Amino acid sequence: MLVKNWMSKEVITLTHDRSMMKAAKLMKDNEISRLPIVDDDGVLVGIVSDRDIKEASPSKATTLDMHELYYLLSEIKVKDIMTRKVITVSVEDTVEKAAVIMDENKIGGVPVVDADNKCVGIITNTDVFKVLIKITGVLHGGVQIGLALSNKPGSLNGVLDYLKDNHARVMSILTSYEPEQENMRHVFIRIHDMDKASLNKIKEGLAEKFNMMFWVRDSVHGLTA
Repeated sequence: MLVKNWMSKEVITLTHDRSMMKAAKLMKDNEISRLPIVDDDGVLVGIVSDRDIKEASPSKATTLDMHELYYLLSEIKVKDIMTRKVITVSVEDTVEKAAVIMDENKIGGVPVVDADNKCVGIITNTDVFKVLIKITGVLHGGVQIGLALSNKPGSLNGVLDYLKDNHARVMSILTSYEPEQENMRHVFIRIHDMDKASLNKIKEGLAEKFNMMFWVRDSVHGLTA
């Protein structure tokens, strides 16, 4: 899964010579919390967040009158408050890598740049959530099965063969390696819904033949209304 296929391409940017007030208005009007800053050629030179603007704004306890305050704010330029060392990802990076970068740096989004360091998009934690929803197939319901399997090659084959023999259609397979269980991995398989008798048979068989951690039947219809 590449960043270029999941990023927001209509990214809102601003040049470094614009006022902080303009940046604040753009973020408020568009309900965003970060604004990539580019030069006249579209090359990324910095980023401004809502936190940067809050920290640069005068305290509510200021003794300045309204005219003085307005003048002060209009004089503050984006280049005065922006972060110049920007954490970015490439259009050819994976979404997983972008997620790791955001998690490790405790940020909610990163600009996406091309080979010329031009800002061509932005990817946020919301985009990562969308990826998770899409690749798991949860919107189609079905059943998710959690299994603890050996980390040896071919250990998943037995599970898949059993599901195939019982006419189950696999929607997605995800794997998590657990450090505390060196020779084990957790596998999460989602299958399409089936009639109750077929599902019960599959559930009982998996529990008997494998180390099944859980069996959850998902129904998300109506949750987002």
